[in-house]
Amino acid sequence: MAVTINRNMIRWIIIVTSFIIISLILWNTYVFFQNFKAEERSKMEISSSAQRDIFKALEESDMNNSDDVLADLDLAFEVLDNNNTTPMILIEADSILVNFRNIIKKTEADSIHNIKESEYVNQNLKMLISKYGKENKPIEIENNNKTIYYGNSPLLNKLKYYPLALLLIIILFAAVAYFFYKSSKTADQNKLWTGMAKETAHQIGTPLSSLVGWTEILRSESVNPDYLIEIEKDITRLQTITDRFSKIGSVPTLKKTDIVQETIESFEYLKARSSKLIDFEITAPEKELPVNLNKQLYSWTIENLVKNAIDAMKGKGALKLAISHDDKYVKITVKDTGKGISKQNFNSVFQPGFTTKKRGWGLGLSLAKRIIEDYHKGKIKVLNSEIGKGTTMQISLKLLS
Repeated sequence: MAVTINRNMIRWIIIVTSFIIISLILWNTYVFFQNFKAEERSKMEISSSAQRDIFKALEESDMNNSDDVLADLDLAFEVLDNNNTTPMILIEADSILVNFRNIIKKTEADSIHNIKESEYVNQNLKMLISKYGKENKPIEIENNNKTIYYGNSPLLNKLKYYPLALLLIIILFAAVAYFFYKSSKTADQNKLWTGMAKETAHQIGTPLSSLVGWTEILRSESVNPDYLIEIEKDITRLQTITDRFSKIGSVPTLKKTDIVQETIESFEYLKARSSKLIDFEITAPEKELPVNLNKQLYSWTIENLVKNAIDAMKGKGALKLAISHDDKYVKITVKDTGKGISKQNFNSVFQPGFTTKKRGWGLGLSLAKRIIEDYHKGKIKVLNSEIGKGTTMQISLKLLS
């Protein structure tokens, strides 16, 4: 108990620590993104100042008819030339295009059919203004009726999706860890159930041997032979059950077997020991239908299906088993007139632990599915079912030539 508590404590410590680390990474990424965005804003404000100085110098040059004013603008032009990543457009009143930079990346030339950048900007001016206006607040150039609209640089756009990529990686990692933990836990549970099943087979073996001995004693005492025959049938049944439990966890041996005979034998045994209020019926072809089969496990499957049908009918109704075949497969159907299964539970009934009964572990159909699909490479399914009318289960196995 103490070991379990310690494991749970360690597990929760790891989960909480991981959550804190993830939160810190995402927060730092967000802060870095905002700082980088603020830095780009600062650069664009410097660019707007350079633009303002250039326009002012041009105006003074025109007024004085002199080019001397332009001589001191090397720094302003250098600032503009250094902006080779952030896309921007300079707009005058009434959305008149004045200048633009970095609108089309060279790698995108083919995608827009090598259109000239100026043509592209003019054709998509309103769209660009709207797009850049949503990404960043426009910058008004002082003492000028002009506005700079600018978008996020390629690096900033990539960085914007970095937290999502990081979060996706974390989710995938958590999913892998969860499935690993789940698989490990399931494997431990399977080992436990396998060990319990083998131990059960071992425990049954001792009194079963005694029963065989007592049967021989009864035979020597001239007991009614009919009684002995029935007792021997039950002893044989117990031996079969012991053999089933001993095979759990092991790869069963499959042999070429007539499935018609095996199905009839299992069905008749259950019929003789079930309620007389149930109308049993079996339909089977007269010829042999050979399949690769493990007799003990297959009879266990038929037993589970028949007992489930009897439980669904509460011990009163009609139960029909039918065997049919085509060129490739033999099909066994078990039909009852019980309470039925809702369509949404057609797959759930085969999950371990699923049961609609007040008593029971919900392992019968799960075991049947494993026997048929994992060991015999066949198929088992709910063929059809209606609430209040009954259910038909179907087994399909490959027919041998």
